[in-house]
Amino acid sequence: MDGLRRADLSDPADCRAIEGYVARHPAGTVFHRPGWSLAVERSCRQTAHYLVALADGRLTGAMPLSEVHSPLFGRALVSAGFAVGGGPIADDRETSDALAEAAWQLAGRLSCPSLELRGGTAPDASAWHVEQGVYAGFARPLAQNDEQELLAIPRKQRAEVRRALSFDLEVVIGRDETDRRDHYAVYAESVRNLGTPVFPRALFDAVLDAFSDDADILTVRYEGRPLASVLSLYHRGAVLPYWGGGTRDARTWRANDLMYYALMLHARRRGSSSFDFGRSKFGTGAFAFKKNWGFEPRPLAYAVRTADGQAPRQVNPLNPKYRLQIALWQRLPLPIANRVGPWIARGLG
Repeated sequence: MDGLRRADLSDPADCRAIEGYVARHPAGTVFHRPGWSLAVERSCRQTAHYLVALADGRLTGAMPLSEVHSPLFGRALVSAGFAVGGGPIADDRETSDALAEAAWQLAGRLSCPSLELRGGTAPDASAWHVEQGVYAGFARPLAQNDEQELLAIPRKQRAEVRRALSFDLEVVIGRDETDRRDHYAVYAESVRNLGTPVFPRALFDAVLDAFSDDADILTVRYEGRPLASVLSLYHRGAVLPYWGGGTRDARTWRANDLMYYALMLHARRRGSSSFDFGRSKFGTGAFAFKKNWGFEPRPLAYAVRTADGQAPRQVNPLNPKYRLQIALWQRLPLPIANRVGPWIARGLG
């Protein structure tokens, strides 16, 4: 290894080199791509940093970082911000550990008392706390045709999809202003109902703009009214439905069920071979929902390091300390939640 350096994300040559490395590395994810870090920085005002390792002039490791600061949740360096992945990837363990150590040194210079690594190779050092049993990932191959896709869904959930198909629902896929507006309205209502603040719409716009054809929005409508909508990312043959939700009326029309089935069909037609349902916390409704679709949970490991005497950030909504706040948030009128929520959510990282 020649050494480590900070990549310049304003330099197209640096970005192309990182894109190529992420595309080649078996653990490279959409969250390792420079466009993700830049979208987070531009929309949420959380500074992007990117560490790379080099040997003989070529990249041998990569690690995106977001410098997250919040008056409510404190400061942290996160790999990667607002992502479910993005931890260090490298050609070997020595390089991966060197990236993690360099990130820790950077955290100190930035006055960030904690460093969070989401996925990638967990550092091989006692200074790190590796969290297991909190999150699980869900992914499986897509079927060869529409009927096989339906039959791949367990019987009980398949019945819900068939029920949705019997309604006069419209599925629309796009990236224009109407698609973005409808998605944000649906998603904002969905997360308010769950008791969590919504991200700034600028984040969704920035991701769509950064990833171009590798991102789109699928919306289910009834009589022109959006009921469910999901913003999905596409990377190396996989579709990742990342920000999705439904209104309260979506349950009546089984719009969420149609949304995910329609996305499976759409993704296969555009060349995807697998469906990555993302991560969910053990014991949550989202965890059970994904299992009902026939996805098997795969435990994920996240590594956290904190400065001496400092406690890790507490941003998990399942934490009992947030129970009252969540209950109050669920009662907020939607216009107020949508005005205040982005100010809070941009500091979650």
